Amino acid sequence: MHRKILSLIYTFLDVVAVYIITALVVLAKRMDPAFFMADETGSVSLSTAAIASFDADVKHAYQDMGKLRDTVRIKTGVVGSTHRFPKLAAGLATRRVKQTDVVPMNLAHTNATATLEDWNAAEYTDVFDDAKTNISEREELAGSIAKAISRREDQLIIDALEATSTTLTVASSIGGANTNLNVDKLRRASRLLGDNGVGEDEDITYVGSYAGREGLLGETEATSADFNTVRALVNGDISQFLGMSFKWIASRAEGGLDLTSGDRTTFAYAKSALGHAIGMDQRMEVNYIPTKTSWLANMLFSAGSIEIDAGGVVEITCDEDGA
Repeated sequence: MHRKILSLIYTFLDVVAVYIITALVVLAKRMDPAFFMADETGSVSLSTAAIASFDADVKHAYQDMGKLRDTVRIKTGVVGSTHRFPKLAAGLATRRVKQTDVVPMNLAHTNATATLEDWNAAEYTDVFDDAKTNISEREELAGSIAKAISRREDQLIIDALEATSTTLTVASSIGGANTNLNVDKLRRASRLLGDNGVGEDEDITYVGSYAGREGLLGETEATSADFNTVRALVNGDISQFLGMSFKWIASRAEGGLDLTSGDRTTFAYAKSALGHAIGMDQRMEVNYIPTKTSWLANMLFSAGSIEIDAGGVVEITCDEDGA
């Protein structure tokens, strides 16, 4: 009789122990920010810490991919759908004459208004279903979202360049009839910017295509250590030349640089000549969509670009097919 009672007690204790262990495991999972959680209604969501961690992954990846953001004037935290970038015209100093009225310069004050556009980069995924998912899968998703964002932001700046009202142009005939990017074109662009008052302390950027880079790498002045750094010879790349930083844009679904009948439109511009206004700077949302039985990772951002000073932009035409 006593043995039966002891056996029942031991069985009861075993059952209780199983329940306690199960409860502790569930509690541990809920305390882990990488795990998803369900509320009282059964709705599934990621913890704030998990979303913040993935958001950081995307933004870190973006920093390694974005090309043009740092080449223009930036205004962050914009409230509303537009932002005005102020522009002051050049002033003229006058000779001081004793006992006469001061002559003001009467600087012209104008504004360039950037209109912000809303964009998102979204993808359905299962990488959040298990905290043990290979971290490389999440990094790959973060990289894909960051690439989409960086390409779109680059395109906003390219579109502002292509809408330029500049009168400073370099034809495809400079440096030879129907020629691709060459040193003569870059020298002409540098001269035009200088003649138009762009200071030597200004950050100047050239944005072109990889076909243009191929043409420039064929120029002795661009690749010879006598004229340039040996990086062009070792890495097959040109990042600095003639006081300009070079940014190369691939063919993109977003549009890229205009190519019409073999003629590629490229640009050299001063940093102060373009403005990029940012309202929402990359906000990550991760939500479980029951009808898809999957997670939707969505990065939101709002921005707009505008030309501020046409005198700081040179349009350079490169004939990429030599026709």
